[in-house]
Amino acid sequence: MASFKPTKIPVYPKLGEKVTQDTLYWKNYKAPVQIKEYGAVSNIDFSPVAPHNFAVTAFSRIHVYGPFSQEPVKTFTRFKDTAYCGRFRSDGQLLVAGCEDSVVRLFDVSGRVALRMFKGHTKAVHVTDFTSDRYQILTGSDDYTCRLWDIPNAAELSTYREHTDYIRCGVTSKLNRDLFITGSYDHTLKVFDARAEKSVMTMDHGQPVESLLLYPSEGLLVSAGGRYVKVWDLLKGGQPLVLLKNHHKTITCLALGSNGERLLSASLDRHVKVYNTTTYKVVHNFDYAAAILSLALAPDDESIVVGMTNSILSIKHRKHTEESKEMMSQQRRRPSYRVFVKGKNFVPKPDDYLVSKPVKEHLAKYDRELKKFNVSKALDASLEIWLRKKKPEITVGVIKELDRRGTLKNALAGRDEEQLSQLLHFVIGNIVDTRFAPIILTAAEMILDIYKSVIGQSALIDQQLLRLQNILESEINLEQELLEVLGMLDTMFATSVTRKEVPYSDVGRSNGLAQGEASSSRPELFRPPEIK
Repeated sequence: MASFKPTKIPVYPKLGEKVTQDTLYWKNYKAPVQIKEYGAVSNIDFSPVAPHNFAVTAFSRIHVYGPFSQEPVKTFTRFKDTAYCGRFRSDGQLLVAGCEDSVVRLFDVSGRVALRMFKGHTKAVHVTDFTSDRYQILTGSDDYTCRLWDIPNAAELSTYREHTDYIRCGVTSKLNRDLFITGSYDHTLKVFDARAEKSVMTMDHGQPVESLLLYPSEGLLVSAGGRYVKVWDLLKGGQPLVLLKNHHKTITCLALGSNGERLLSASLDRHVKVYNTTTYKVVHNFDYAAAILSLALAPDDESIVVGMTNSILSIKHRKHTEESKEMMSQQRRRPSYRVFVKGKNFVPKPDDYLVSKPVKEHLAKYDRELKKFNVSKALDASLEIWLRKKKPEITVGVIKELDRRGTLKNALAGRDEEQLSQLLHFVIGNIVDTRFAPIILTAAEMILDIYKSVIGQSALIDQQLLRLQNILESEINLEQELLEVLGMLDTMFATSVTRKEVPYSDVGRSNGLAQGEASSSRPELFRPPEIK
């Protein structure tokens, strides 16, 4: 009696992502460290001075974390309400933050009490930053104004009232202490010069502006608002250069990586996109568990820190080759090499007799049921949740084997509402997959033939059948449109091909004679005799 042969599962080609240098670079991070904060993380800022601590603004606190610490090394809690936009000065010694109570506070990183409190705004202050000379502070508020403050005298220097809605983002120039840019919910970006009374440049983003970013050269400005990221050329009077539409929800923050060669954008759709700043194409994508409110990169991309709406702070540290080599050397045991090569060069003698031990073959659950001819249970085993979601090719392979045996109709029949619903769920999810379509279409036809008499008795089954009908109709429409496009392309290609003239030879095409011979051998016309 022949032994049972396990079901042959076909190997289908996998359409994996293209592995590029960017893919290898941005995947070279350790598993994320997650820290629970007291509220939604609205802002993250790295200190420009080593060891590059970062300030996390969440609810009414600002925590300062070390580069590898999971506990805050410093905490600022002197806020009466929600704090916003905690940022370091360029020397890393001072930190400024706004608040819901309209007061701007300046802290010494080594202390706890606020050194200065700047009062003048009438509503929440969401934007704070230091100017490049380190002696002035820029603030933007929900009272539609942005202001400059003098740190030594704790006095207000100037106020600009040009925006008509909340000011939620701003950035100062690192090359010129008098220049700064603000973005507002009135859809505009305004470039200000502290030496002038009004803005010197205005750009329309088209959506409420959530984040601004200046390139290191400060010739290009990046703005984020709505689902769009726009790049502006400031040297050409604010001319728009690039429009990026890669997110499907509001973009909340921007960051630069790889020394300005990569642009990162984070959104409420839980994705972080990495763009090449030369071509502005997406080169990598990060997925997170919740909507993202803030994003920051450590110098040299050593860490990626993301703050989310669920109060989780996610920190990813870069892997180093030295660390991985040390771990590998610790895990490797020296005697193991000799064990593996033992008997490698052994040659049996001619009179040796080999006693083979029968190897017991372990069958999968669906194969064990097939061996017992339980075709319905075999199909149920292949429809388990983890199989049909992770490895649908196994389920398709079992259906193909049942069809080959001629028992597929028996396996599909006699099912209750729950079992039929699972089967239809699998058919709906994979019927448009070109790898599985021929086999699943056969099963779908059998299901409709078997259960057409019970249509209308279950609302769940009827809903799934309608969904299957809609999917098939849309797929047919798509194929018809593709055929139309294919016909158009064929016509275009046919008309675009240049026709080459065939050179005319001296040999006649009809009788193979040369042109002169043809004319000479041509019979003369009959002429009647002349009448005299």
